[in-house]
Amino acid sequence: MTLSALIALLAINFAFGAGLEDNHYIDQQHNPGHDVNVLIGNQNTKETGQMDPSQQREKIIEIVKKIDINSDKMLSTEELALWIQQVYRKYALEDVEERFPKFDPNADGVVSWEEYNTQQGLITLDDAAVLNDPEQESIRYLSLKEKRRFDFADVDDTAGLNLPEFLAFTHPSEVDHMADFTIEDVLSEYDRDGDGFISLTEFIGDVRGNGDSTPSQWEVEETVRFKELYDQDKDGKLNPQEQLRWVAPNSYGSAREEALHLVKEMDHDGDGKISEAEVLKNQESFMNSEVTDYGRQLITSHDEL
Repeated sequence: MTLSALIALLAINFAFGAGLEDNHYIDQQHNPGHDVNVLIGNQNTKETGQMDPSQQREKIIEIVKKIDINSDKMLSTEELALWIQQVYRKYALEDVEERFPKFDPNADGVVSWEEYNTQQGLITLDDAAVLNDPEQESIRYLSLKEKRRFDFADVDDTAGLNLPEFLAFTHPSEVDHMADFTIEDVLSEYDRDGDGFISLTEFIGDVRGNGDSTPSQWEVEETVRFKELYDQDKDGKLNPQEQLRWVAPNSYGSAREEALHLVKEMDHDGDGKISEAEVLKNQESFMNSEVTDYGRQLITSHDEL
């Protein structure tokens, strides 16, 4: 198997987790359409858009009541964050439930490392073997990283991953206890000076040729992303929470950031919360947010969440 093929296979595990965040910002500008998709669901945004205003209003009120855990008719940042994270996890779980049987051919309820390797078509290289082929060495490095994540997700100390553990393995950004592994992994990859942070230089990496002083378009764009999207406290480096925002966009930190964004956009009286009246006054913005997966939730049963 070639290195590029292995990388493609390993990337499949993270395809779902990144999806909800891919269009959150377009040209470094916040995309309100993404917000609607998070709250109601991107698969049904078009159908939701065909509702008349009164139907949309009724559905939005239903959602507000589900989010309002303490029934005070106000949506706090915490309530919004928990709801958003719940939506993220719902879609991740649906994905895992669909894929799990393929990786568990003997239907014993667990996916072994061997079953996973077989299904993915991966090759196993001896950890201690001396490899002269740089491509094989790269394959072994990536495979070992995959195995470490597999073992970290296996929390019950039995052989193989059950469904919740397989969720943690394939969608680590949806499972809180995987945050430590995610941060450790990104630090081992990027933190060259070992200070526990990721600087802009470490984030960009060595992309210029010898003597080339002109940054590429990619480098310019990634620099903007680093400064505007990830480095929230503007100190020129990514702390652990900011690292999660970068590599695990569907984590609680990401959900809370989206919740703070919604409060900032809709809280007109400055009390730090969103009232039902403020939601209805900003009906279009609310529909176009992560709270409604944020359009999909207007047309699906809320008993499922």
